Amino acid sequence: MRIIKKILQYIFTYLALRNIGRCDATPKVNFYSRFTKNTFLGKNCNFNGMIIRGNGNVYIGNNFHSGKDCLMITSFHKYDNADAIPYDTKENIHKDIIIKDNVWIGDRALILGGVTIEEGVIVQAGSVVVKDIPKYAIVGGSPAQIFKYRDIEAYENLKTLGRFH
Repeated sequence: MRIIKKILQYIFTYLALRNIGRCDATPKVNFYSRFTKNTFLGKNCNFNGMIIRGNGNVYIGNNFHSGKDCLMITSFHKYDNADAIPYDTKENIHKDIIIKDNVWIGDRALILGGVTIEEGVIVQAGSVVVKDIPKYAIVGGSPAQIFKYRDIEAYENLKTLGRFH
């Protein structure tokens, strides 16, 4: 069973890296994930099923982890001053997503373009992130709201010790 898991991981990683913009180190891709040429990854990134759509840039820092069935959308239909209803037929709006170091995103989370997720954030499964999230926050819901912060002293201690999963 371990051999099959390693083979699948190799295949998922190979498929994911075909279109990626840049990565500082080969990510660990455990389940089907799709990136764009505008995706830029740091070191020790772990994906368990991430789809990135659109033409905006996505910057992901070091020690990133995602759950299954996560989605990032960076392009949106233009509806103001459009040439048709319900949206423009010629132009889309592209917004970047910035994810800093040591972020963990739970299963089936949705991240929309135009947001920055600061260092150490945890995004609860099923959340919809539509605005910036400050350092160390733990967020959940739709739209994602802060309901707690990490223990900053313990977090910084683990970071100093280099204890990254």
